[in-house]
Amino acid sequence: MDIQQGGRVRVALIAVIAALSLSACTSEPEPSAAPQASAPVIVPGRPGEVARTVGPSEAATLVPLPTANAADVKYVQDMIVHHRQALDMSSLAPTRSEHTKLKGLASRIKDAQGPEIQFMTTWLQQQGQRVPEHHAGHGDMPGMATHEQMESLKAASGKDFDRLFLQLMTAHHQGAITMSEQVLTSGSHVRIEELANDVSVTQSAEIRRMQEMQAEL
Repeated sequence: MDIQQGGRVRVALIAVIAALSLSACTSEPEPSAAPQASAPVIVPGRPGEVARTVGPSEAATLVPLPTANAADVKYVQDMIVHHRQALDMSSLAPTRSEHTKLKGLASRIKDAQGPEIQFMTTWLQQQGQRVPEHHAGHGDMPGMATHEQMESLKAASGKDFDRLFLQLMTAHHQGAITMSEQVLTSGSHVRIEELANDVSVTQSAEIRRMQEMQAEL
């Protein structure tokens, strides 16, 4: 290779190196990794328990809940209305009943079903679903007392109140168990499955106690 050719090769190499340097300087930077989520996550508690807030690292280890279906939503909406009537009935016992055990039962019903209403209300809100109004109609829900039966209960006192309360509340509990059995076969959300099981177990035990009280009257 003569001097002239060597000069042309060096010029060509310098041009290539310059082009590569310019390309490196003007290329787009690699996109940075997406920032990690830092917002806290609200985790619903079991029925009757308050929700808790966990950090992103703990939330990442939690088992995701299954998606709720229409049966879950309907059960919760109906059970809120159902529970509210049980609280209305139980709130009459302290001033109308003369049966100590019945008053204690009514108090336990309020203590159990009040927090369950709060849980169900929060769950519906988290699912973006409608929360029933307080005086929503109950349609054909099993076990619900009619308006006339509720008025009779309000007007009764003493043993008459006790007999009617036990009759209506037993039917009411049996209706709640029926509703719970239905969602256990058609629902899909684990929290609602837990709620339905809790309702069935608790209210089955209370039915047995009410049957014992009826035998004492």
